[in-house]
This record gives sequence, structure tokens and C-alpha cells, in this order.
Amino acid sequence: MSVETERYVGPGEPSWTRPTRLSGAVYAAKVVAFRARRALVNATSGPPRLCRAGLEGLDEVAAESRTPLWSDEARAERAFQLGKIHNLRVACRALDGVVIPAGAVFSFWRQVGPPFASRGFVRGRMLQEGCMVAAVGGGLCQLSNALYEAALQAGCRIVERHPHSRIVPGSAAARGRDATVAWNYVDLRFAPDRALRISARLDRDSLAIRFLGAAGDTAPRRPDTRRAFAPGAAAPFLPRSCGTCEETDCHLHEPGRGKAARPARVQAFLVDEAWPELRAYVQATRQSQDRLGRPLDGERLGVGRYDWNAQGFDRAASAPLAALGRSLALRGAGRSGAAARRAELASAERVAGALARLLTFDVDAVTVAQSYLPFLWRDGRLGGREVSVLMTRLPMAEIQVRLDAAAASRPECATLADFRAPSWLVQAETEALAASARIITPHAAVAALFGERAVKTAWEIPPGRPRAAGEPRGRIAFPGPTAARKGAYAVRDAAIALDLEVAPLGSELEGADFWRGVRLAPHGDWTAVDAVVQPAIVEHQPRRLLAALAAGAPVIATEACGLDPRPGLILIPPDDSDALIAALRDILAQRTL
Repeated sequence: MSVETERYVGPGEPSWTRPTRLSGAVYAAKVVAFRARRALVNATSGPPRLCRAGLEGLDEVAAESRTPLWSDEARAERAFQLGKIHNLRVACRALDGVVIPAGAVFSFWRQVGPPFASRGFVRGRMLQEGCMVAAVGGGLCQLSNALYEAALQAGCRIVERHPHSRIVPGSAAARGRDATVAWNYVDLRFAPDRALRISARLDRDSLAIRFLGAAGDTAPRRPDTRRAFAPGAAAPFLPRSCGTCEETDCHLHEPGRGKAARPARVQAFLVDEAWPELRAYVQATRQSQDRLGRPLDGERLGVGRYDWNAQGFDRAASAPLAALGRSLALRGAGRSGAAARRAELASAERVAGALARLLTFDVDAVTVAQSYLPFLWRDGRLGGREVSVLMTRLPMAEIQVRLDAAAASRPECATLADFRAPSWLVQAETEALAASARIITPHAAVAALFGERAVKTAWEIPPGRPRAAGEPRGRIAFPGPTAARKGAYAVRDAAIALDLEVAPLGSELEGADFWRGVRLAPHGDWTAVDAVVQPAIVEHQPRRLLAALAAGAPVIATEACGLDPRPGLILIPPDDSDALIAALRDILAQRTL
């Protein structure tokens, strides 16, 4: 962020004058006066704050600017680069989704608000008296430059714009397409001639600004700059910084600059359910400076679901109130069904919001549970960071495609179509997964979707229990629960066709008379069966199938169950009654030999 906009160096003037305490005091007094004057003007005739709602159908790209986040690789500047990226992250959260109606004036500061530490801004670099100095909110000029570039592309009327007073070769200022800002008296303001929506996002390495308009109304226009306020010409020389100049007796000098050690890479692990495969990955990759965020301190409270080992982390935090609310919401909604899935999503959002406090400016990498991913992405918490995802299920978009196909083939089954996640949530997860550096999962079907980005961990095989020997019993076990998405209808069809006894191991979700016409074995020992079957459409955690394989029981499953090919495992298409019947006939025939 630059605040030196009222003084422009003319021809023949020295390229740089060392700042003094007197010049600093004069500068500060001018800033106070300029801010007071602008505050008075804004109070009487300033543009209104724009909102995120009111117009629909703004989805076509009308203008786009993409700029790299890392502009200085010097180790002494890394902390300030991280600070700049964090400031961009905070400001983009205020801008993303804002709608500018046709003819309305957009004001940078009216939308972003004051860049104060109390609002989450941190120290970055800003231009003052010809020097790049550390200041809270520093680095926001990259965002104002990008907005100005997009405004020019979209043909907006430029109401107010100020160039930088120093030029960095190759920068936007060198091309005359820059716009510096300083709270609150140096603003960027423009007005489009058609409605636009702002998309402001950070990916791992760049800032992306898009203006989105209505279909058929996104053709480029020539910008109207007649009312733009841009006095003087920017000076053709570089600003200095304490990392490059030798003016050690300057009152702005930062002692020790240029000798500072490179800050350690800090990673935050925001975890949910403590799958043993994911626990092992976290313990193998975490460093002593990293942080751990989990819903509950399951290790201390004896809650196995959240039993994450916090030893070896620099900091650990939990969200007990949000986790308690999650438990109560799930109990109130029941164990499954649409109500339970809605409660689970709402609860995950609350836990994600509580754990986000660990994502301070110095965290440049995040390993995050899939359940939190879309909410943190929507809120702009992951931009500018390397993201790894602990995935425990297929992406929501893929699940819904599979369920839609299944619902079309079994229209009588209401549970296949009883719930679909909101479109914005599906889109947020899709975008976040596309931007992620790696996907960590033991689930083979999930790993297959992400190619080289997938880190496939091995399923933990439970200790094997000897399988009961003897003659074939004409009995199969179904891990369940009794739901169409788990393949229950195909299991019922096969049991009736082959006159098999079924041992259902899960809860009943398809109605009390679902198994009418089927001989049922008591719930209990599934080892005394001919096979364990799960022709699932969707299955996230195949623990019972793994236990069956460890015990030597044949398993009939689908690729949706996420198991790698192995002896004893037969893979068939999801919810395919004919394929299941054929596989069971083969198993029963082999047992009679």
C-alpha cells in the first residue's frame, strides 16, 4: 500500500532524499489533515457501501486480472510477504461477491474498510517518503492495481485513481495501469455502465480478480477516464527499503534487516475424525513449528472419534462448544437421512469457523479435513496457502452424480433423492479441490480421481478373527445400514433369488418391512457366513469389509467402497442384482467342492 500520493518528483529533482524525523512529522500531519478532509466529504457525498445481493445471472467473465503473490524472494522480506498475502486475503473476503449495479460508484475503501490490526490486518510493506516501510495493511496496492486493470478492461468510468510515486520496472506502474490507495484519502473509484459482480480470490501463488456480467453483455468497452484524478507523473526510480539501502542512521531504519533468518514454514492441520490412516500421515509429516486444530481434545477426554496426538506440535486448539453443538444436532436429526446430512454440514461449518483462528498470517500451508474445506474456501481462509486435503469420501459433485443415476434407475426409492447439498457448497468444494496441492486418502476410488496429486495411504487392517469353518450355511452378511446407497436393494434381490439368510449388521433405514420375504439371521457374529456383501453406490469407510477380509471371509463389494484389489475381494458394479447373484453362486459353488 502506498500513501505518498500528494508529492510528485519533477524533472531535475533528486531521485531520493533521506527521510528525517522532521519530514516524518510533516508527513504524519498531512495524513491526518487529508484523512479528516476525506472523512468529511464521504460523510456528505460519499458513495454507498455495495452489497452481495440484488442481481442474478452475473456469471460471464467481463474482465480479469491475475498477478503473482510472491514479489520478493529475499529471506529478510518473507515475513512481510506473508503479511501482504494475509492482508490481500482479508480484503478479498470483503470484496468477493460484491455486486456493482450499472452506473453505481465502487469505492475501494468503502468496501474494504479501514486496514487496522483490530480488523485482522497485519504488517506488510508500504511506500512512505520514498521508502518501503513496514506498516499494518501494507501490500493492498496489489489489489487496487488489479481492480483498476479489470475496470479498464470492462470499460468502467474511472472516477478517482492515483498513480504510485515510484516505479518498479515491469510493474503495473511502469505501464501506467496502477492505482495506489491509502486509507482513507487516496481511493480508487470507478463506475460500470452495466451490472458487474466482483470475484476476488487468492490461489496458491496468485491474486485473481474477475468482473462477471450478464451473458451477452461482456464485450470490452473503452474506459472513460475523463474524470480520473491522477496528477503528475510517477518518478522513474525505485523505492528503497531497509533490506537494500545502507542509510542505517535514518529514523525509518529497521535494525537487523538483511540479517534476519528466514522464518520457518508453518503448517496448520485442521482435522476432524481420527481415521488411523490419516493420523499416521499427520504424525509423519508434521514439524515442531506446526499447529493442530481438532473439534475436541479426544486424547484427554477419551473420545476415540477425535483421538489426535497433539505431542510434537507447537500449538494445539479445539472447538468444544462447536463440537458439542454438532453432537446434539446429529442426535436430534437421527443417525441418517436428509436431516442428519443437513445437521452434519451446519455443524462442520461451525467447527471450521472456530478452528480458523489458527490460520494466522504466518501459516503458509494448511492440511484440512474435507468436511471443513468448502467453508474455509468460501470464506477466503485458504487463499495464498498450499492446501492439502484429508479426504474421507468422494467429492460432493461426484456423489450426487452417482445418486442421480441410481435414483433414475430406482425411482421407487426415496432415499436416493432425499438430499442434495446446496449448489454453492458443491461449487466451493469443487474449486477448493482443484486448487489443492495434494489429496490424502486411503480410499482407492477417491485417489483415482486426482491422479498424481493423490497421496494414497494404506487402509489399516484390523487384527483377523478366525472365520468359522464348516459346511456352507446359505448365509450372507450385509454391513449396511439398510439404505439404497449402500446396495441394500441388490442384497434383498439376491437373497430372495438364492434363498439366502441375511445377517444385517447396520441400522434399518428403508422401513420396517424392507426385508419382507427374506430369512434374517440375528445381528451378531458375521464370521459364520458364506460372504460379506456390500454392492454400494457410495461407501466412505469400509471398516467391516476390511475386518472380513482379515478374517478370511469372501467379500463382494464395489469400487465405491474404496478397497484395492486383493485376494478374497470380488468387485461388481454398484447396486447390480444380477452381478451380485452371479458372484454369490460362484462362492457357494466353491464351498461345496
